[in-house]
Amino acid sequence: MKIEKIFEKGRLFSDKQEVNFESIEWQESPTAQGVFLKHLVKKEQTEGLFSYHLVKILPHCKIPAHFHAYQLETHEVIAGAGICICKGKERNYCPGTISILPAQCEHEVIAKEQGLYLFAKFIP
Repeated sequence: MKIEKIFEKGRLFSDKQEVNFESIEWQESPTAQGVFLKHLVKKEQTEGLFSYHLVKILPHCKIPAHFHAYQLETHEVIAGAGICICKGKERNYCPGTISILPAQCEHEVIAKEQGLYLFAKFIP
C-alpha cells in the first residue's frame, strides 16, 4: 500500500478522542483547483493553539501564492513531488522534506506530475 493511502486510513489519538481519518471527508479548497484537505485537528479543538491537515495536490496543480499574517506553517511531505516557492526561493518537495514557513512569508506550492501529499500544521 502506498504511504499516502496509509495516512488516508490513519488514526489520531489524543487524551480526549480517537479519530479515524477515513471518517473525515476530503474538502476541496475554495481558492485552489485540484487541492484537497482533510482537517485532522481544527484550531477549535486545541483552543487556537494549532491545527493539523492532510493536503492532497493533484498533478500540475498548485496552492497559489499567499501568506498567513500570524501563523507559522510547517509542511511535512509524505508522497509525490513538487516545489514550494518561499520569498522567491524554490524548495524541492519530496518525501521526507520538512519545511518551516514563518508568519508573513509569502509562499506557493506546485505539484509535479506525481501530485503531492503533505501534512500542514499551523501554529497558533
